[in-house]
Amino acid sequence: MSNEAGYIEHHLEHLQLNLSTFTLGKNGFWTLNLDTFLVSLASALIVGGLFFYAARRMQSGVPGRLQSFVEVIVGFVQRSTNETYHGESELIAPLALTLVAWIFFMNALDLLPVDLLPGFASLFGVPYLKTVPTADPNTTFAMSISVFALIIFYNLSVKKWHFGKEILVSPFGPWLFPLNIMFRLLEEFVKPFSLALRLFGNMFAGELIFVLIAQLPWWAQWLPGGVWAIFHILIITIQAFIFMMLTIVYLSMAHDLH
Repeated sequence: MSNEAGYIEHHLEHLQLNLSTFTLGKNGFWTLNLDTFLVSLASALIVGGLFFYAARRMQSGVPGRLQSFVEVIVGFVQRSTNETYHGESELIAPLALTLVAWIFFMNALDLLPVDLLPGFASLFGVPYLKTVPTADPNTTFAMSISVFALIIFYNLSVKKWHFGKEILVSPFGPWLFPLNIMFRLLEEFVKPFSLALRLFGNMFAGELIFVLIAQLPWWAQWLPGGVWAIFHILIITIQAFIFMMLTIVYLSMAHDLH
């Protein structure tokens, strides 16, 4: 194996925990991507701590930079929710804020030098460390399945018996109810896949490109790395926004009676 291929493979390898023996190593299904879990947890604590700190230091009059920044984000999410969500729930706006802030922060870790955190972890004997949790399909599917569970919950709790009627008669009428059921199942199960795979695909591709750029000589990395980093800032922002908006749209659809 060439040095370049070994370098790329090393950066795409997860630090995995065998859940059956609680030792590092892969063991089929009972394996936890430990780096994904720890980095996503640390990201959640950082984002939550930042918002908590800003909320505790809220003041009237002229706000500070942090308060202004948080107010802009909260106001943007609240407007997006009000314009898209048609039901009544105190959960949707906080959920949307959590998703967009958390996903953006995890995506933004892709902008760090590819050897920074893995190199630091290697000082403590950690052999592998993937920095970006959203480049792991386990993370994106965990979030999308959680959203999917809320979609089913709101369909059942808000529509009640209308939900069953909706499945049987839409969109082709009651006489074609087998076709209606098939189309509805397809429509519902596509939602978590669309959320998870779109985010994972974009972030994995971005991570791979940064690893490839890191293979260039140091004096040749600046131009392609800088251009891709600027472009990638747009990607990580759009992907966080799309995940948030699709979540709001799907939950709004779960409240709407056809």
